[in-house]
Amino acid sequence: MLYLSNTINKHPHFVRSYAFRKKSGLPEIRRILPGGNEAATTSRLQQVAAADPPEYLSILDSQLEGLTPAQARKRLALAGLNEVQHEKAPSWYQQLLQAFVNPFIGILLAIAAISFITDVWLAAPGEGDYKTVTMVGIMVLVSSLLRFFQEYRSNRAAEQLKSMVKTTATVLRKPREKIETDIRQLVPGDLIFLSAGDMIPADCRIVQSKDLFVSQAMLTGESLPVEKRAFPIPDAAHKSVLELDNICFMGTNVVSGATTAVIVHTGNQTYFGFLSKAITGKRAETSFDKGVNKVTYLLIRFMLIMVPLIFLINGFVKGNWWEALLFAIAVAVGLTPEMLPMIVTANLARGAVDMSKRKVIIKRLNAIQNIGAMDVLCTDKTGTLTIDKIVLERHLNILGENDEEVLKWAYLNSYHQTGLKNLLDVAVLEHIELHDYLKVEEHYLKVDEIPFDFHRRRMSVILRQRNGKQLLICKGAVEEMVNLCTHAFDPGEDKELHIESDNVIPMDEKVRQNILRISGKLNEEGLRVLLVAIREFDDRALTYTVEDEKNMILTGFIGFLDPAKPSAKVAIDALQQLGVRVKVLTGDNEIVTKKICREVGIPFSDILLGKDLDNMTDDVLREKIDEVSILAKLSPVQKSRVVKLLQAKGHTVGFMGDGINDAAALRDADVGISVDTAVDIARESADIILLEKDLMVLRKGVIYGRRTFGNIIKYIKMTASSNFGNMFSMIGASALLPFLPMLPVQILVQNLLYDISQVSIPWDHMDKDFIEQPKKWNAGDISRFMLFIGPVSSLFDYLTFGVMFYVFKAATPDHQRLFQSGWFVEGLLSQTLIVHMIRTRKIPFIQSWATAPVVALTTTIMLIGIAIPFMPFASVLGLQALPLAYFPWLVAILFGYCLLTQAIKNWYIKRFNQWL
Repeated sequence: MLYLSNTINKHPHFVRSYAFRKKSGLPEIRRILPGGNEAATTSRLQQVAAADPPEYLSILDSQLEGLTPAQARKRLALAGLNEVQHEKAPSWYQQLLQAFVNPFIGILLAIAAISFITDVWLAAPGEGDYKTVTMVGIMVLVSSLLRFFQEYRSNRAAEQLKSMVKTTATVLRKPREKIETDIRQLVPGDLIFLSAGDMIPADCRIVQSKDLFVSQAMLTGESLPVEKRAFPIPDAAHKSVLELDNICFMGTNVVSGATTAVIVHTGNQTYFGFLSKAITGKRAETSFDKGVNKVTYLLIRFMLIMVPLIFLINGFVKGNWWEALLFAIAVAVGLTPEMLPMIVTANLARGAVDMSKRKVIIKRLNAIQNIGAMDVLCTDKTGTLTIDKIVLERHLNILGENDEEVLKWAYLNSYHQTGLKNLLDVAVLEHIELHDYLKVEEHYLKVDEIPFDFHRRRMSVILRQRNGKQLLICKGAVEEMVNLCTHAFDPGEDKELHIESDNVIPMDEKVRQNILRISGKLNEEGLRVLLVAIREFDDRALTYTVEDEKNMILTGFIGFLDPAKPSAKVAIDALQQLGVRVKVLTGDNEIVTKKICREVGIPFSDILLGKDLDNMTDDVLREKIDEVSILAKLSPVQKSRVVKLLQAKGHTVGFMGDGINDAAALRDADVGISVDTAVDIARESADIILLEKDLMVLRKGVIYGRRTFGNIIKYIKMTASSNFGNMFSMIGASALLPFLPMLPVQILVQNLLYDISQVSIPWDHMDKDFIEQPKKWNAGDISRFMLFIGPVSSLFDYLTFGVMFYVFKAATPDHQRLFQSGWFVEGLLSQTLIVHMIRTRKIPFIQSWATAPVVALTTTIMLIGIAIPFMPFASVLGLQALPLAYFPWLVAILFGYCLLTQAIKNWYIKRFNQWL
């Protein structure tokens, strides 16, 4: 700090950054960047990284004494709060309005408006008929409000999940006063103090540091921390900003050490902020969105053809165009699957509730169906396939045999070091049983240390032994260590560390090659390998330097592994049995990834690396991508590219990740999956949040998703085929009968009852064989289903017409009530029975029963339908009591309908190998 003060005293504060820019060749940019762009932000980071202290403080208009409160307020007004852009759920009234924004609701509202004009506005005084308007209004409200309540609850839960804990930082403000302030109040030019455990609140230039190591895993995916220093980087302009080791980035965290830093960028101007902006905004359409849209417009096209046709037939045959218009309006209401949004939302919401009980939070409801349709799951390796914890797997002597002596040397080194204790040291220190056994503190007194750095890739501790001699214990990377050792020894089976009596071997070329061979073999097994070596000194001055790390005696190897989760293999097998292929997309190396994939049962024959992807065109990669299960050393952009190419091949893709480097791929996937411990941007980009990072939870999600899709497709196929059959019946009856086959109000009541009978569908289950394979939307299959199954009901409608016309003599306008009552009951019961016929490919009531709610509700609706003609208000609806002789005919017709439908179903399944 004294050096900095003296240097700045030699440079007047009015010296600005112009001279520096001229000297460094970096482009000139504005000092404060409230609305700058990514290139300017990157350029400024490179600029301050290359600068000396007086220059970068000048660029940032800052001083070592910090900003004054007035300066901070002014900059806050200019730069804005230090927070990144993120998505927010719309307000409740926006969600309410969106619940009404649906093509089917639009059609119903248009029908209601036409009905109001024809039945009320243009009617004679006192003769206004509100029945149609009321019925349609009830349908609109029930469907839209149910959808609103489900989505509002889901969004509220998601917002609670995304809410951040308030975080503070220590900032220096004039006159040299350290204060704790909300990180949102930080501004460019502020001096902040950071130590181990702190999150870095903005993009900063290091002013001074001591043993500072920062984890940038959330940005880069690298598990090991990066050392940061205060020294200028002259060639900063030619480096990636993530390679600048005097810059700390917002959202990363301090693993060890301490630093004073000056803030360069805040909020959306940070590197983190630009990544955040890149992944917020409108999301790509998923397979669910595309499927629903195709089905919606298929049904609308069907309506646009059938309704005008029925209107024209009735108008020409009966000559009463006004009556034909009212009838056509009622038919249009009957054809509108207005319950589709509600059924879809209710199915998805029920799936969300079920999954929440399994520690899975659904943020976007349509993700439920997408996870059921998923046939490719792309996942990171760490924490998903592995336990996300480094363990000491091997401790071997120079012959490659297990040796406890090597572990003891490693324990003494890891225990006595005071620098960065990384994950490897933590793994060594878990062997706590050695602590008392070795008398670590009594027999070994630490006297000096040579800290770890990423250039040497090793660290040493110096311990004073009971005999007064000083012992240097060094551990580090194989390539560096093997050249620093002149001898090697095998401690044998001694119970203590007897250096004097151990057999020392010269480190000749043969021994060296054997060590490299063993190391290579361990690497192929997926282990990260370090060598442990020692050197003994007589009592001497404590002036140890890296020059003393030579002429050492090699003791052996220690090998570390992030082992596969015990549950991973079972989960992978379960997903593969459900037709989901698992691909590993990781930033880690291919050797470790291969080992883990082999252990968990992910088959692979070929591997692609990030550098391979860079040399491939999209067409070449698209051809190859299906055969590859492991893609290693990938950048965030490459992960996203792989996801998009898989989608282009027709796959429904899930992506599971938890770092900011996964955020773009999470957003591009059909279903993004993250964990509650993930970085904010990853959680925000995901559709599904797991409270446990476990693939077995995903298996449950796939099953719930397929059940949800099955119940949605049931409703669509029931409605489409039933409506298609009804239209055939309506067209024939309109052409042949001298009166309307059913009054508009009767159609509306029948449609409302049928809609109510289907409300219980979300509580139905699916047959096991349906769950076993991924399911996708197919509008063409729905059209085919409608054409084959729909006319079956028309045959029995015409049979009912014949019975009413010839058996019960309801053949004239005077007896039309009897005819209409007979068809009202038969039509409602056949439509309700179709729920049971279509819900399974098996024989209903014999091989497959619906759940109790479905059976109870459909039975209740059928009983209500039979009872309505006998009710006192029947005359209001234009109905009358049916003779008892009608019911044996009804039973025979419905039984015949079920038999023929089952026969057609069996043929359809054989012909097309599909039902739902």
